[in-house]
Amino acid sequence: MTHGQGTDTLTARMHKGLHRARIGVRKAGVDYFRGEGSDRFALAVLLLAIPAIAAGTLRFPEWIAPTALVLPVIAGGLLLRPANLLVLYGASATALVVESALFGPYDEGPDRITPGTVLVVAAVGFFGLLIAQFRSRVGVPWRRGGTMLFDLRERIRVQSQLPTLPRGWHHEMALRPAGGQSFSGDFVVASRTHGGTILEVVLTDVSGKGMDAASRALLLSGAFGGLLGSLPPHGFLPAANGYLLRQDWDEGFATSIHLVLDLESGDYELFSAGHLPALQLSAGSGRWEEKSGEGPLLGVYDGAQFDPVKGTLRTGDVLMLFTDGLVEAADRDIAEGIDRLTGEADRYVAGGFAGAAWHLIEAVAKDVNDDRALLLICRDA
Repeated sequence: MTHGQGTDTLTARMHKGLHRARIGVRKAGVDYFRGEGSDRFALAVLLLAIPAIAAGTLRFPEWIAPTALVLPVIAGGLLLRPANLLVLYGASATALVVESALFGPYDEGPDRITPGTVLVVAAVGFFGLLIAQFRSRVGVPWRRGGTMLFDLRERIRVQSQLPTLPRGWHHEMALRPAGGQSFSGDFVVASRTHGGTILEVVLTDVSGKGMDAASRALLLSGAFGGLLGSLPPHGFLPAANGYLLRQDWDEGFATSIHLVLDLESGDYELFSAGHLPALQLSAGSGRWEEKSGEGPLLGVYDGAQFDPVKGTLRTGDVLMLFTDGLVEAADRDIAEGIDRLTGEADRYVAGGFAGAAWHLIEAVAKDVNDDRALLLICRDA
């Protein structure tokens, strides 16, 4: 082997080694962010920070107060597991003892280690340990907790998206959780079945509101999404009712409305489980008509029957599905709320209801402390 070949081989090996090192560091960083990696690196950094802060306090006490030791303690509560957190606390306590010995008694001058300094550091450490134990018990490190909530919110949002409709049809949908939160007890699942000729949409209102109902809404939206299209239309609500009964929740009921729409003929069936009626706008008369099937709340009793109502969407007609947050209030009954909703909706007839769902919620239920959902399906003129 020539000298040039040996140099090339050594260079290639170095490149491979650097590449493996980069991959290892990247994988360790990703695992640590996800909460799957070791926290030894974070422990090492924080342990080095403690003597650095202590030295700074001894050298520049007017700039670095003794209570600055709470900074690595706070970081440790967020980053470390309980066992390693105790090691960090031991180092912090040692630093306080050293500072106190070098500064002298606290009553002989300023910038000394006072009992109040010790209490502040100890209190912060105590709450940090509680947080670390909670994370350890739940099994979701703080680095991953926020990401999980974001993923859950995005899953609900994706599940609530309606499929693309063929030419001649248009839909508008808006969901607004109570209190400006990111999670709602109202959700929509939809699917096109029978080769795309049938649109099935289920709008559900879970008991409770906001974060209280969000976990149940997430579970139900996944289950309902799996049932939708897998069963004949008349079998969906009975299966959903049985699913809720099996959960045995203390507050486990929900209302739901199930639309089965033929996208070729415009004929539809509406199945209702204790839900508010849908509203159909007839382009010929310009009037809104209530459409509601018959059936009890989901999750109340077994063997419930759900009888549909049938109708047809002709050219220019609109079908509106909504939850009670849009029409129900303490100072008015539901009939008045529906009148107000249809009155506002009449303003969008000429414009084809483009963007109307969001604006309707703004107009009739902007500041309502309840989850709100509105769906419009229009057959274009």
